[in-house]
Amino acid sequence: MESYEKLMYDHKSNANDSSRERLPIEAAPKEQAGNGESLRQKYLYWTQLWRELNSEPPKGKLASEVFPASLDMQGNSQVPRTEEEKWAPFLGVPIFRPLFYAFVRKNVIRFSSLDVIRGEKRQLSWLSGGADMSTLKRTPLFDSYAKYGGKTIDFGGWELPVQFSSIGQEHEAVRTKAGLFDVSHMGEVDVKGENALAYLQRVTTNDVSKLAVGQAQYSVLCYPDGGTVDDLLVYKYADDHYLLVINAGNIDKDYAWLQEHLIEGVTIENISPQTAQLAIQGPAAEGILQKLTTTDLSQIGVFRFQSDVLVDGVPALVSRTGYTGEDGFEIYLAADQAAKLWDTLLAAGTEEGLVPCGLGARDTLRFEAKLPLYGQELSQTITPIEAGIGFAVKVDKEVPFIGQEVLKAQKENGAPRKLVGIEMIDRGIPRTHYPVYVGEELIGEVTTGTQSPTLKKNVGLALIKTEHAALGTTLEVEIRGKRLKAQVVAAPFYKRPKN
Repeated sequence: MESYEKLMYDHKSNANDSSRERLPIEAAPKEQAGNGESLRQKYLYWTQLWRELNSEPPKGKLASEVFPASLDMQGNSQVPRTEEEKWAPFLGVPIFRPLFYAFVRKNVIRFSSLDVIRGEKRQLSWLSGGADMSTLKRTPLFDSYAKYGGKTIDFGGWELPVQFSSIGQEHEAVRTKAGLFDVSHMGEVDVKGENALAYLQRVTTNDVSKLAVGQAQYSVLCYPDGGTVDDLLVYKYADDHYLLVINAGNIDKDYAWLQEHLIEGVTIENISPQTAQLAIQGPAAEGILQKLTTTDLSQIGVFRFQSDVLVDGVPALVSRTGYTGEDGFEIYLAADQAAKLWDTLLAAGTEEGLVPCGLGARDTLRFEAKLPLYGQELSQTITPIEAGIGFAVKVDKEVPFIGQEVLKAQKENGAPRKLVGIEMIDRGIPRTHYPVYVGEELIGEVTTGTQSPTLKKNVGLALIKTEHAALGTTLEVEIRGKRLKAQVVAAPFYKRPKN
């Protein structure tokens, strides 16, 4: 559900732009003492170069055929590369290629997984050169990032860590041990009043009346045409008191939507600024967190929570929820207590292999588990039925909700599009917005794709016409102007082993 749609570049985005200056390999920035910007540019340049080498080695081709984009070093943005740009013909000579690859691997292998994070509508400012980092919002944990080696980026107006060690290492830690995430940028809205239930029944798709005190529910806010405003969690404190957890990039939009549909007997408050959120995820998460509290965490079931837990003396709401496909907890607490608890948790989990994790691993983990990302699998033009989360849409609940008529028709008659898993047959990695074909018919596009860190396969999620969504269907994904074969496969790509 997390609003991580703001990330990393898409080759397709500038594929037809020939208006900007192209840079040769000689333009790779040189290190200059005291020049942090130059060092950052060098890092970006070789990160991109390694990504391409890692996924599709040149094999004698000119670099212009292999590296479809370069960096505009003046603005740190991508500019497309043309056939005329023959800045690395030496790569076509077999004797030079192993030496060149060895150099790149030695210098930038730790950045090789950065391409797993994708972007829908905008690129990160450190790649697009659009944002002034000094104006970005920061969570209460910002000063802790550098202490643990965090590399920060502009993420939807927030300066957040994309990784601490490497995305691959952090991903594996969560799958096998435990990882700790700062998700304090997420939004929280307090809903109170005698008509709170009726109000939430009207604005959310799930049946809030089924919630017991201490229970959480995944749900969706929809437009009248069935498109998605946002996906969210609903926590029930009491019959007249609820907490909504919404996506960071949608806080202002969501709050305005909730205000627009407010009814008498209900008050709402955006409590995001004073609320921090940490997520500890992985097989060892419960054991680590249990060291710091006397509350029996084994009694908190999946999508259940306790709001009066003391974690190392810090009052917190602890819920058994997460966005990784693993067991774990999300911890809501006062913003001014977050940094202290972050350090304490990491120290408590040293023996179990707990590591700090960034946005990169969070994205690859949720992708493998087929957890939707707003802006990619969900959007104003994609309904929750199309996105495969119909379980959160209760079309027969007593109180009509916004978008119910359209979503009911889609549930009963089938939606025109369906989100499916795809696996590449030909060599290539599907990326966000890459078009998908059957024959000459354009049937949809990739919403998210990467090389799965767990499966080591090139896989993706694609929103396509329903008539082509059967398992085993052969499709073609257009990658850099070439149509490569793929197959519809079962998703999620990863399911947590049962104990």
